[in-house]
Amino acid sequence: MEILEKVAYLKGLAEGLGLDEQSKEGKLISVMIDILDDMALEMQDLRDEQCDIEEGLDAVSDDLSDVESFIYEAFDDEDEDDEDDDEAEDEDEEEDEPVYETTCPNCEEQIFFDEDVLEDGYVECPNCGEKLEFDVSDLSGCGGCSGCGEAADEDEE
Repeated sequence: MEILEKVAYLKGLAEGLGLDEQSKEGKLISVMIDILDDMALEMQDLRDEQCDIEEGLDAVSDDLSDVESFIYEAFDDEDEDDEDDDEAEDEDEEEDEPVYETTCPNCEEQIFFDEDVLEDGYVECPNCGEKLEFDVSDLSGCGGCSGCGEAADEDEE
């Protein structure tokens, strides 16, 4: 039994008992029943509004789910295209640019760098910060031996 039904039953019971609404107790009970009736009606209205809100929220959630799937599918398609493009660019760069390597005399770590760094004439060791200087003219005569610590080996991949 719902609250409205219980309050209606209580009203009927009070009328059936012949509640004297002229007495102090009768007036009190009558006012209490009216308040219970108002509260039950208000609660019913709130439940109805809550059901409407839940239905609206379900509709919004469904719409949002559709939008999310559309966006994520488009985003995934773009990512696949970008990955394919990035892989092709990486392969082109690896084929086009020679990579040089040298060993830091301070920490003995291998350092890899490209032709732009080679033209600058120096490279800083990323491990210890040591500045390694080299002369580009030495590369043509040296052949890139690693014994001097300054010249670089050309390693094309």
